[in-house]
Amino acid sequence: MIRKSLILALVLAFGALFAVQASGDTFTEKDVERWMEQYKKVAQEGRALWTSPELGTNGVACAQCHPNGANTHPETYPKFQKQLGKVVPIREMINWCIQNPLEGEPLKLDDPKMTAIEAYLNWERRGVKLEPGKH
Repeated sequence: MIRKSLILALVLAFGALFAVQASGDTFTEKDVERWMEQYKKVAQEGRALWTSPELGTNGVACAQCHPNGANTHPETYPKFQKQLGKVVPIREMINWCIQNPLEGEPLKLDDPKMTAIEAYLNWERRGVKLEPGKH
């Protein structure tokens, strides 16, 4: 009987240990404010890229076709893109636009410029529900 009680106590203690770890990190309002400031800074860098012709070679900027990120709908990605003939994340569509209308070189998918552009587009569409695959 003592052995069963000991095993039960160990199982409960072990379970409690994992329950505490599974609850996630704790963070303060200061943390959230700091993180949001960093996000906004990156999104502003994305807006600067979006409105500048520097991504291409022909003087065209993303904002000429998509002012304020209009008609980009990042909340619907990944989805099938006719131009690419497959389901893609938005960063592949961004690169398609850089290569074709802007006549530029594609960005590496982990390039900080790509992150900034995605942050900007998502900032413009904040509050819109996610609907991957929607057209």
